[in-house]
Amino acid sequence: MAMVIDGKRISEQIKEEVRQEVARLKQSGRQVSLAVIQVGDDPASTVYVGNKKKACEYVGIRSLSYELPGDASEEELLRLVEELNGRSDVDGILVQLPLPGQISEERVLKAISPEKDVDGFHALNMGALCVGKPGFVPCTPLGILELLKRSGIEVSGKECVVVGRSNIVGKPVAMLLLREDATVTICHSRTRDLATVTKRADILIVAVGKPKMITADYVKEGAVVIDVGIHRVPGSRKLFGDVDFESVEPVCSAITPVPGGVGPMTIAMLMSNCVESAKRR
Repeated sequence: MAMVIDGKRISEQIKEEVRQEVARLKQSGRQVSLAVIQVGDDPASTVYVGNKKKACEYVGIRSLSYELPGDASEEELLRLVEELNGRSDVDGILVQLPLPGQISEERVLKAISPEKDVDGFHALNMGALCVGKPGFVPCTPLGILELLKRSGIEVSGKECVVVGRSNIVGKPVAMLLLREDATVTICHSRTRDLATVTKRADILIVAVGKPKMITADYVKEGAVVIDVGIHRVPGSRKLFGDVDFESVEPVCSAITPVPGGVGPMTIAMLMSNCVESAKRR
């Protein structure tokens, strides 16, 4: 029977640690603050922003909310980002994605000061990760590494396979694993005979965006499987990951569920990054 990695429990541990650190900073006269910007009223984005605000409230981080209309111009958003960059009372800036079509996500993310880029998406922070320098790491990859460490799963010397090469998950998690002395292979849509590659993995991380794509045929006996995907069945509240949990769970040694695996870790690591920003600044 595989160990089901409880991301909700681990994320609560991290948020409690962050809450204590925020309280210590507050005692020394330092209030940690996160500015959250949402453009438009996309329902999924509204839910995500609401969850981030709740997490801020729980750990004691001051949440500054900026809601722009869906027809806001790119210049208007960039002016707001520039204003927040210059404010000494703002430690982190988060622009909720996706943005409306008239706004370039690349320009907006580039405009955020790297020192306040708690999402870790700025090119300078990505570059710092690649060359092993200090910087902010995207929250989901950082959460995956914490899941492994806090579950007692050794990464050093292991063969890790990452399915997916996005800038948000695939590439940065591969860099993090390399930093932890793993041997890493990245797979993608052009990878030939994917199952042959994934079955080599001691640790298999799946962030491909296709529901139940990875079945038992793709997994080595005793592997650790981390499922980053999340998909909702139309007309249902049921959620699925990129991994077919029912078929894979009997084969692997440890696996993350969906929901309750990687998902809760993303916001926990965002809170952690905010505190790190305050301490650095």
